Amino acid sequence: MKKLAACLLGAVLCLVLIGPGSSIAGLLQPSDLEYLGAFRLPGGSGGSSWEWSGGGLAYYPDGDPGGTGDGFPGSLFGIGHDWHNYVSEISIPAPLISASRNPAQLNTAGTLQPFANPRGDISIPGDEYDFIRGGLEYLPARGSQDSAKLYYTWGRHYNYERVVTHGWCNLDLANPDPAGLWYVGPHRMHSEVNDYLCAIPQEWAAANLGGMELATGRFRDGGLAGMGPALFAFAPWQSGNPPPPGADLPYATLLQYTVDFDNTDPNQTMQGYSLADEWSGAVWLSAGDRAAMVFVGTKGLGDTWYGYQNGTRHDDCQPNCPDSLGERGWWSSEARARFIFYNPDDLAAVARGESAPYAPQPYAYLDVDQYLYRSNYINQWSRLGAAAFDRGRGLLYVFERQADGDKALVHVWKVN
Repeated sequence: MKKLAACLLGAVLCLVLIGPGSSIAGLLQPSDLEYLGAFRLPGGSGGSSWEWSGGGLAYYPDGDPGGTGDGFPGSLFGIGHDWHNYVSEISIPAPLISASRNPAQLNTAGTLQPFANPRGDISIPGDEYDFIRGGLEYLPARGSQDSAKLYYTWGRHYNYERVVTHGWCNLDLANPDPAGLWYVGPHRMHSEVNDYLCAIPQEWAAANLGGMELATGRFRDGGLAGMGPALFAFAPWQSGNPPPPGADLPYATLLQYTVDFDNTDPNQTMQGYSLADEWSGAVWLSAGDRAAMVFVGTKGLGDTWYGYQNGTRHDDCQPNCPDSLGERGWWSSEARARFIFYNPDDLAAVARGESAPYAPQPYAYLDVDQYLYRSNYINQWSRLGAAAFDRGRGLLYVFERQADGDKALVHVWKVN
């Protein structure tokens, strides 16, 4: 039987669910994350900007070698404005805490490489007017590669067929030499895979996944990618340098909840699942011998409906819902910016075929609204975006969308 424990961290509530197979000594807890502050993003460059950004983030340990020596070396690659989906590299200034939540009091990152299109002439399948989701991750050279790579995933939001979604490029954004795109993940559709990317610790990947060091996935509101976040491991370098365009890459399922709306078995959904949930980033955190697979995003609570923010159900105003009602989608009566923690041992059991892909459940969560700058409404959508992790120094970077005007902010936690 699971035990339930609650803890109060300042003004932040965290919940710890202790399962019989969980080793708490080997798991990171919400209390291990220390908030350090935030920093601003720079101005536009290369024909794009950081307005309406937040969809992809990757840490590069060798970036910004001439930095200020402020304890935050390296750099971040991020996806900018969601009309362009270009990538820029920025420096990492020291994060600061503004008691008044005033972005003007924060340090600002510098542009190391201006925005550029890392895909070259590679097109993203689907309707060109549909918006794009994307993710980024960095890894040193693997297999027969002669240089480090920036891995990416791209996909149209509304594609309902399986399409190519993943690729890589060089770190020089002016000469990216892109490769791909490739198929990754289940043969049902691409909606489970074309959003977040994160690195899996090398030793864990070797022990459990045959060296697959990349994890990818997606969560779609409304349950269209599963009733909880999805996660799949893969390793493109094991299929060629590079694999040919259109290659169907081997993968291992780590997490996949039911996508069957007729399935009422609560054991096949994430505990507490809401149709209005949004899990927008993924990071495999580690500190010493402790670890956790963490998803960041916005958790829907209370009543849930398809319609408009003010509580109007779409079915109630058909056939002519007025534009004044605003953006249509899945809403809940309350939303919280949240991190959810998974036990890597549970994911390993799935990879070995010893456990169903819907069996793992979060063992803890951390609400972080108290640190955010944009919490204007109790049920505000899309509070958080992508995340990245500096494993060497235990620093977690997370986008907050539209927190500095229309620009994102980057929040920083230390994993102790």
